[in-house]
Amino acid sequence: MSNQISAAAKSEKTFAETFRSRKVQRLLVIFTFMLVPMALLIIFTYVPFGKMVQFSFYQMKYSGPRKFVGLKNYIDVFQRSECFKSLFVSVYYMGGALVQLALALFFATLMVFKVRGSAVFKGAMFFPYLICGIAVGFIFKFFYARGFVLDSLLQMAGMDIEKIPYWLENQSINNISLVATSVWRYTGQNMILFLGAMMSVDAELYEAASLDGANKWHQFRYIILPSIKSIVVLNMILSISGSLSAFEPPYVITNGTMGTGTYFVIMNRLAHENQKVGLACAMAIVLLGIIILCTVAQKLFFKYAFDDGTSDESKAAVRRRRKAERAVVKGGAR
Repeated sequence: MSNQISAAAKSEKTFAETFRSRKVQRLLVIFTFMLVPMALLIIFTYVPFGKMVQFSFYQMKYSGPRKFVGLKNYIDVFQRSECFKSLFVSVYYMGGALVQLALALFFATLMVFKVRGSAVFKGAMFFPYLICGIAVGFIFKFFYARGFVLDSLLQMAGMDIEKIPYWLENQSINNISLVATSVWRYTGQNMILFLGAMMSVDAELYEAASLDGANKWHQFRYIILPSIKSIVVLNMILSISGSLSAFEPPYVITNGTMGTGTYFVIMNRLAHENQKVGLACAMAIVLLGIIILCTVAQKLFFKYAFDDGTSDESKAAVRRRRKAERAVVKGGAR
């Protein structure tokens, strides 16, 4: 009997010691700190996403009865002309994203070479990103309005008011005008990201290149660009993916009229104005699929064209070099 009591006491003591051990305490701390973020993530992200997937199979409004329609909403997304016409508007924003990245890369390169007033310039370039997107929309709504800021500046430059186009009504240029607002807002953000990557490059490389006679263009091409290649690829993927979900400029400035409605604007109109919640949810799922496909395609393209084949050559460059080497070998064999 006494042996059983001592064995039970030993077993209890062993459990207590195990519970107080460093490994168990560390697991408890990790679990405790993860519990609240994971609960918030599940409640406010995964549960709403699951509900959106569920609603995409119903014909429904925000209130009232629901009717299960299966894949009919998804079929309607591909058959409704306004849904996929809006995707062509995103092409303008993709073009603007490329211009935006080129400008950001150019300005970041200037800042690396320590021009005067760089601190003020960086602050001025980054400031538009700090402004709320809705406020940016209202700023440019008045900027482009007939007879307001832009027209007044052009008149001061000598242009006749009759020859100045309607920036928001002329369908040949209104999407370009809206894209310019996104370029203005996000160029500074991308510039700071590029600049942070460029600052991590060893300064001795610039000094060595200068001693070898390399100018600023050579330093950019052979030192800076290969060193920040991963950041360039990441920014390009994020910018082009974000172009597919552009919302604030067309919604605030033109409300998606006159051919400026992006996919998000049309989806918002169907959901909130026409009360076609199921169809809007199906549009959101389709857009998610398109963004995933575009992201995967971009990653495969950049992996094929730009990822390191060796320490200093891209895979495409390695293939070209090996092809040239094989041609030389065949020529020598003859």
